[in-house]
Amino acid sequence: MSIQHVYEHPTLRRLATALALPAQAPTPPSAVVVQQRFAELLAEVLDRPEVPAQANFFELGADSLTMAKFCARVRKDPELPALSIQQVYSHPCLADLAAVVAPSTGGTAPAAEDLAVQLGEVLATVLEREVAADANFFDDLGADSLMLAKFCARVRKDPRLPTLSMENVYATPTLAGLADCLAPAGAGALASSSPPEEPAVVLDRPESVRRIGTLGYVLCGAVQVAFVLGWSYLMALVLFWGYEWFVASPTLLDLYERAVVVGAASFAFLCLFPIVAKWVLIGRWRPRSIRIWSPGYVRFWIVKTLVRMNPLVLFRGSPLYALYLRSLGARIGRDVALFAQSMPVCTDLLSIGDRTVIRKDALFSCYRARDGLIEIGSVTLGTDVFVGEATVLELGTRIDDGGQLGHTSALLSGQVIPAGERWHGSPARPAGVNYSTVPPARCGPTRKIVYTLVQLILVLGGAVPLALGGIALLLREIPQLTALLFPGPEAFVHWYFYAEILALSFVLFFGVLLLAFLVMITVPRLLASAVRPDRVYPLYGVHYFLHQTVALLTNSITFTMLLGDSSAIPHYLRAVGYQLRPLVQTGNNFGMLIKHESPYLTRIGTGTVVADDLSIVNAEYSHTSFRLSQTTIGTSSFFGNRIAYPSQGRVGNNCLLGTKVMIPIDGPVREGVGLLGSPSFEIPRTVARDAQLELGEQGLRRALRGKNRHNAVTIALHLIVRWLYFFGIALLIPGIAIWEVTLGA
Repeated sequence: MSIQHVYEHPTLRRLATALALPAQAPTPPSAVVVQQRFAELLAEVLDRPEVPAQANFFELGADSLTMAKFCARVRKDPELPALSIQQVYSHPCLADLAAVVAPSTGGTAPAAEDLAVQLGEVLATVLEREVAADANFFDDLGADSLMLAKFCARVRKDPRLPTLSMENVYATPTLAGLADCLAPAGAGALASSSPPEEPAVVLDRPESVRRIGTLGYVLCGAVQVAFVLGWSYLMALVLFWGYEWFVASPTLLDLYERAVVVGAASFAFLCLFPIVAKWVLIGRWRPRSIRIWSPGYVRFWIVKTLVRMNPLVLFRGSPLYALYLRSLGARIGRDVALFAQSMPVCTDLLSIGDRTVIRKDALFSCYRARDGLIEIGSVTLGTDVFVGEATVLELGTRIDDGGQLGHTSALLSGQVIPAGERWHGSPARPAGVNYSTVPPARCGPTRKIVYTLVQLILVLGGAVPLALGGIALLLREIPQLTALLFPGPEAFVHWYFYAEILALSFVLFFGVLLLAFLVMITVPRLLASAVRPDRVYPLYGVHYFLHQTVALLTNSITFTMLLGDSSAIPHYLRAVGYQLRPLVQTGNNFGMLIKHESPYLTRIGTGTVVADDLSIVNAEYSHTSFRLSQTTIGTSSFFGNRIAYPSQGRVGNNCLLGTKVMIPIDGPVREGVGLLGSPSFEIPRTVARDAQLELGEQGLRRALRGKNRHNAVTIALHLIVRWLYFFGIALLIPGIAIWEVTLGA
């Protein structure tokens, strides 16, 4: 019995029936029976008395909507084989379709012995050696996950062989075991649970796509470049006019007041223009397909760019963000908590019910690019829904009231989570884990209004006018700076002019970098002391504001990109607040992308190495409250790419976590094993190849010294290139002043 059987038959009676002797299994229907049943279902969908076996579905008036309904009804019948939209388009008549999907009755499916031989031939080409039927892939042959992924891919390309997954390989790591599992009864069992090849979303998609030619491609690119230049010029023009007005203020108070007016007007324009552009260029989004590089695609691209550049996108986790989505046509209920960093584009097709929570790194764009098309579809979430971190909601998906989708999961097109059910995995499947564990707190409308007003006051009354007015004040109070940035034409012929600009850019660039680092390691530490772990706080209050500020100040992609993949990154993280003692230096402890919600509640064990893009989840949310918790990662472990690690993770020491693995939050603590997939399954922690990569203590020290020298050079080059880029921008200011190109004057 496998976990797959449990998910497919979640009651004892159904599980016992499924595991009964093969002789008791029902005989699969023949092609004739499948054709007759298909004809009955299709006649009901098309509302016709009958459907001829050789008639083309689309010539009978069918479209993508009716055929999606037909596929859905077929999948609901347990006696019929699974059917996908792709098969319907490839074989658009009943006779051909039944012949393709019906199980063969002529004994053509390979027996276990024949299947083992065929699998052995494929594996031999991957490993470049002969493979015995009872040889263990890992222990005897020294294979690793990369080799076996190639093996699975080649098996899937062979139409004679059943579908093979990595989970099958790790569960039965011999040819004989795989053959017994897959042929032929096992293949049927596995096929029933595999996702359809073609997503079941309903789209107005033509059977063949007429491609845009070279001329259309060039024109599309030209329009995009023109838009970027025009938008940049417009922004520069608005800022220049505002700067000319508030820089002439007679007093310091008047300077601040004018800076507030200019900042507020610019903020309002940047917020409202994308909304107006969306309604003018698109109107309401509807399910459709858009050819890439076509005029429709240009309008789509412009709107996508504008709505994602809106400064209101920076207010994620605030009532302002939900208000912004409503202004773009999305149907957002009351008390919705949105923390996702990905901005949905086709917002009219997004529906979110009351009291729904969507965590960070969730993707629900309501569009996708595929096969020369931009396909647009809906995403629907009911009331009291929970969507976890690093999830994907594809087109045509729905989560009914009270449903939950766990972290690192994907809801494929056409999938629906029934009301009150909890799912996880990729593709998602039923699970028994409760992902919404934070109790609610009192959070009324007054709290939301006050929190929103405070945010706007801090931005419009503090950050923006101080940035604009501070520059003007420096130019007014330091005449040497004004003379340097606005010299006469003769200045460009003297070398010392460039030296002075170079020195000024050096002081500003490295001074700001040093100041930002000092603020990062001091101010958040003071603010975080007011938010206690394992205590529930209401949203949109003082504690929530402090928590958001700490996360904002301590997550710096500038420093992680600069120091990542080097010996300096663990020291930087320790300065920020991570608990990394005792530290075992490998020269590559962490990659260039790592983020958290509270560095002071993050403990990473000795000897653990993280490849890249680790998201440490220290906070849990409900629609009205949040709670911080300690997140502990074990010792001597290896993390692959793009892993979201929750504070409840049940992973201990000496574990190997594959890329995008779903960290389990229930069951026993896993130690000394590898985890792969979503939901995760266990694999060997090490393989024979790992022993060949051991350097020894002396070899590691020698390699570490060489790597440190190389990283020191690359970090210095990175800083120099950024500094010279800043120098080039600083040089543009006197250049514009000399040639009197004053952006519209």
